[in-house]
Amino acid sequence: MEAEHIGLATMASLLRLVGLAASVAVSSALTIAEINGNKFLSPYSGQTVSNVTGVVTAKGPDGIWIRSTKPDRDARTSESIYVFGAKFASTNNLTVGDAISIGGKVSEYRSSKAYVYLTELASPTLEEKLSSGNTVKALVIGKDTSDPPTQQFSSLDGGFVFGVPNNVSLISVANPVLEPKEYGMDFWESLSGELVTVRKPTAVNKPNNYGDTWVIGDWKVTGRNGRDGLTQTEKDANPETIIIGSPLDGTSNPSTTKLGDDLEEITGIVTQAFGFYRILPTTAIKVKKSQKPALPSATKLKSDGKCNGITFGAYNVENLSPNSSHLGAIASHIVNYLKSPDLVFLQEVQDDNGPTNDAIVSANLTLSTLAAAIANSGGPQYAFTDVDPVDDQDGGAPGGNIRTAYFYKPSLIRLYKPNPGGSLDANEVLAGPTLKYNPGLIDPTNEAWTASRKPLVAQWEALGKKGKSEGKFFTVNVHFGSKGGSSSIQGDARPPVNGGVEDRQAQADLTANFVKSIFAKDKNARVITAGDFNEFISVAPLKSYVQTSGLNDLDAVANIKPVERYTYLFDMQAQQLDHMFISNSLKKHAQYEHIHINTWVDKAAQISDHDPSVAKLDVCS
Repeated sequence: MEAEHIGLATMASLLRLVGLAASVAVSSALTIAEINGNKFLSPYSGQTVSNVTGVVTAKGPDGIWIRSTKPDRDARTSESIYVFGAKFASTNNLTVGDAISIGGKVSEYRSSKAYVYLTELASPTLEEKLSSGNTVKALVIGKDTSDPPTQQFSSLDGGFVFGVPNNVSLISVANPVLEPKEYGMDFWESLSGELVTVRKPTAVNKPNNYGDTWVIGDWKVTGRNGRDGLTQTEKDANPETIIIGSPLDGTSNPSTTKLGDDLEEITGIVTQAFGFYRILPTTAIKVKKSQKPALPSATKLKSDGKCNGITFGAYNVENLSPNSSHLGAIASHIVNYLKSPDLVFLQEVQDDNGPTNDAIVSANLTLSTLAAAIANSGGPQYAFTDVDPVDDQDGGAPGGNIRTAYFYKPSLIRLYKPNPGGSLDANEVLAGPTLKYNPGLIDPTNEAWTASRKPLVAQWEALGKKGKSEGKFFTVNVHFGSKGGSSSIQGDARPPVNGGVEDRQAQADLTANFVKSIFAKDKNARVITAGDFNEFISVAPLKSYVQTSGLNDLDAVANIKPVERYTYLFDMQAQQLDHMFISNSLKKHAQYEHIHINTWVDKAAQISDHDPSVAKLDVCS
């Protein structure tokens, strides 16, 4: 692609911002833009350079940043660079606004081979202090630069950052020419080392444990949801975002920032560290205003108490054990926000002594404790069912033996011909159709489920007056393998490593084929699969799951706007890992809601890392 050029007016403006005195000498040595080059890696890496001139724009604990006194017209080549040397500034009494000429070694640094390199000048020597007191003004993103690209991260991603196969190339090997108007990583790389300002920033996630906070500015964005976060949608993973890292003045970013918070203007240095492009602000970010209402409304989907209006909840309760500090809050959520659904799909239910690593696998105490807490919170007296896993074989926290489970109202729903299977019993669809084990697991000894939860299948009947059966339906409660081992979305591997995607593909195939076997016995069977699929609807495992199973994505059936389909926050994304799929026979009058009780609050108030969802379906018409 042809080089993108900075206009003459912009170049003149940049020179004015630098404000160099006339005494600054013009050198025939390499410029900063030449050192950076128009790719990710410097063409001069490993070489010693001299007479590099620039103005100090910022100081950090381990070095300084300088901006070129000789900017070029190429938007691909950053005009700034990091000078690494903890005592370089203090030894030479350097401060912001000093124009200097230095020498040093061009280096490419990264703290992990999974990350993109940062070009820097190491082992610096001060050759001359040319002048002091020069004006330093930050470049305003979207005004003095182009807007960040809104869809693609890298030219090496093949058009889809979550494409399969992934990890087929490395930026450090391919070293593509930057295209900053097309690809998000290229845009931020073209500003590496630059002092920038983000106007009207908005937080699009909660801070991590270090206070790092993802934001957008007043530039064009895509995927904006009603809370002012950015939702990951089909082939759009929001590369226009940037993370705000540790402040250069030693202050700390707040830990209470929430999704959608309006922040004060941010000025800082663009760099690459810990797998992400980031801005190191000159001082801590400050929250101006938070979204209202602070909490979401409760679901509007309430049970009709009969088979043509049954409600279904789904909730990953995050390592719930009898002694979990959040158990009471989970109970309150189910009663007050989910309005006590008739049947609840639960994931991440631990055994009776939680993370204690012993031979206990039963979760009866965990489930009965939650059921009692729900009743004490004004909810119904739920019955429950699950199948114990083999000890330490289903992943999750060591000793926890997490599994999926069902809560249900026995006055309205009951298991049809109950016949529970065991940990190693493979369920089958029999004539009727009915299940060999009710409830039972899908092919639990298959290697696809190594260190992962096996789907819990059940067949139910809705009860009418005097306990008469008025409609049968099947459910499949899933918690597919985790994304552990994934690489940074802005890392070296392209497309990024989507950890466990091959396992989830195999798990999706097994589950989809089981559902398909139900339809082989009854094409009009009522089937609901729900839970934590640990995958996005646009990625291969779930695309093939829908195609093979014949089920329908309930978000689409219920016409939920794509930007409002989220149950989880990760990096710069509001994203959906939790899904519900239904058979054609359940589409009529189907309704669905995601209750953002965990994604909207700050980190301290978060009860689970997932939002729950509620559906209302007719299981008898």
